[in-house]
Amino acid sequence: MTGTEPSGLFRKAEGDAFSAAIRLVELLSRGRRSLVLAESCTAGLVSDLVARVSGASAVLWGSFVCYSPAAKERMLGLDGGLIMRHGPASMETARGMAVHALRKADASFSAAVTGIAGPLGDGSDTPVGTVWLALAFREGAGAVEKLATEKKLHFSGSRAEVRMQAAASVLGELLDLATGMVGQGNGLKAVGFQPGNKTV
Repeated sequence: MTGTEPSGLFRKAEGDAFSAAIRLVELLSRGRRSLVLAESCTAGLVSDLVARVSGASAVLWGSFVCYSPAAKERMLGLDGGLIMRHGPASMETARGMAVHALRKADASFSAAVTGIAGPLGDGSDTPVGTVWLALAFREGAGAVEKLATEKKLHFSGSRAEVRMQAAASVLGELLDLATGMVGQGNGLKAVGFQPGNKTV
């Protein structure tokens, strides 16, 4: 994306992301479910999109912006050895972020995203635009954290375009997961903080 005007690719991804965020907030609110996010390459963009929706305070527990490996260790409690072995941008790290975020939050669902937004790579053979995402949920009376979705994706475009496409993908996957689970009586634990009556 060059200049001051967002590109068509960026605008489409942002529109898709916000549309998914609206539907996600409505669905989680009806089902009395809540959400926690762990973001690396998107650096809070996913939680920003959710927070743009009126009523988000009823479902958004919070977000961990864990940009550096140290932040992933200190904020989420990820094993430093795992990050060193697989890299901060990897499927293994995305899985760990999703599970550990859920363990630290009073939430029903979690989503984690990490990747290489560019324009510079991370020194490995992994191409710029590669993103990993993982989703987890809390199930049953014992509130056990379980991984539900994991994906490796590749996006083209500028840094801003890659980040927005990644955010749109996270929200789309969350919407699919929540649609398939909320209200089906499958043991998904209804947990969440107690928001105030006022929504933002």
